[in-house]
Amino acid sequence: MPSQRVFALPRQQSLLLPTVINPFVQDTKLTKTAVIKCLLLGIFLVPLRVIFMSLVLMVTWPVAFVITFNQPLKGTVEPMTGWRRFMCKRLMAALGRAYYFSMGFRVVVKGKQVSSNEAPILAVAPHSTFFDGIACVVSGLPSTVSRIENLATPIFGRFIRCVQPVLVSRTDPDSRKNTILAIESRAKSEGQWPQVLIFPEGTCTNRSCLITFKQGAFIPGVPVQPVLIRYPNKLDTVTWTWQGFSSKMLLLLTLCQLYTTVEVEFLPPHLPTEDEKKSPALFASRVRDAMAKVLGVPVTDHTYEDCRLMISAGELTLPMEAGLVEFTKISRKLNLKWDSVKKELEGFASMASSCKGGRITIEEFARILKLPVNPVLEELFALFDRNRDGTIDFREYVIGVNILCRPANTEDVLQMAFQLFDTDEDGKITLDEFNALLRSALGVSDLNMAKLFKEIDADSSGFVTFNEFQAFASNHPEYAKLFTTYLELQRYQAIQEAMPGDLELAGECSSMQTTEDSSSDKKDD
Repeated sequence: MPSQRVFALPRQQSLLLPTVINPFVQDTKLTKTAVIKCLLLGIFLVPLRVIFMSLVLMVTWPVAFVITFNQPLKGTVEPMTGWRRFMCKRLMAALGRAYYFSMGFRVVVKGKQVSSNEAPILAVAPHSTFFDGIACVVSGLPSTVSRIENLATPIFGRFIRCVQPVLVSRTDPDSRKNTILAIESRAKSEGQWPQVLIFPEGTCTNRSCLITFKQGAFIPGVPVQPVLIRYPNKLDTVTWTWQGFSSKMLLLLTLCQLYTTVEVEFLPPHLPTEDEKKSPALFASRVRDAMAKVLGVPVTDHTYEDCRLMISAGELTLPMEAGLVEFTKISRKLNLKWDSVKKELEGFASMASSCKGGRITIEEFARILKLPVNPVLEELFALFDRNRDGTIDFREYVIGVNILCRPANTEDVLQMAFQLFDTDEDGKITLDEFNALLRSALGVSDLNMAKLFKEIDADSSGFVTFNEFQAFASNHPEYAKLFTTYLELQRYQAIQEAMPGDLELAGECSSMQTTEDSSSDKKDD
């Protein structure tokens, strides 16, 4: 049996592709039959529903004005009490139900909502549409978290004021801290404030999974009641994500349906353990797992930052899906900030803009590196290509550059690589020395690397110093890994020639040591 290549350490399973690749796409297909049905029903239903919705709004606005009259928005805000709170919780909630009924919604409530003393916070998921406000209506209009700009919205701004929201300002640098303090203060008010309703995902998805929960709802360390939303309809006219129908189209399609079913289910409150009180991330993760189990969907580490990367990918003429990297996981494991990933995306776009579908093949990889396809390059490409589909996408590129290549750019490794080129040990590399080693390393006798040499030779002196070599490797980390891969192959071939029998044994031992950390995937799970 021929011996096989021994990889130093195994792939890290946690960095493999998520179960759901893109939770931000709405892919409803409207058949001809569905379009004809919408047209026929819409002719009668849309005018009637618009009239009914207008009548409800005409009644609701004066009620909201009376409730919020002379109520402060900023500064020291006290919870509504007495008749104001009664009108908000009973009358406004009833009008809210009437408004959703006028749009054709059939609301099914499961489970039992507990009091604010038992669970001060309601965590609602999955968040998939602007219609999710029905959860707030069903819950008796608890407090919410809202952008301060929403208060200026005609008509609906007055309705938002009724729930005394925790206000978020994009212009205030202390807004995030103040928001968390406000949520914590209300959550620990021992029932003086109504419950705070939060969508912990922070953005809309297609309900195919639960993405990362933001920690704001879990920082106070108080009991949280999970609330599930489902839309069990044959035709999905509600999902409003980053790719798909516009909000106006979804509203029109929904108004054209005979009825739209929405299920709101209250799960038992989750009482945090001492460990969860100390770690909001752990608390959020366990609540999410419990909700996902009831929904029967997987969890992923996508977050709102992935959506921002999607938009950036589109602006860089890449497919929007290229920006999806599971930002929560990538940032934690590789210690990367959003700006760093955005910079990596720009670098990837400059290479992949001409590639079909924004994915790099080995031929394009070789062209980018200005090298021929050879065993060393194939080995490097295989390290990037984590799912072995023959291409490198942006997610694989980010992982590869930061796990495989940047660690190879340590000064010791670069010194070793530099010494490989500097055959006469005079502290500089000439074009002849450069060509000679690359011909040997890549197995190409007629290779001419003058163009690449000129890129490294920043001052055009005709030779490369270590500082120039180091600066180039810093900007092009894949080259450092290329030479360490070459050295590993040389070592492997030497072992294969010297101890062919021991090699198979080494392979068996390597397969048994799957719990050890990887030098290529160096971050712990």
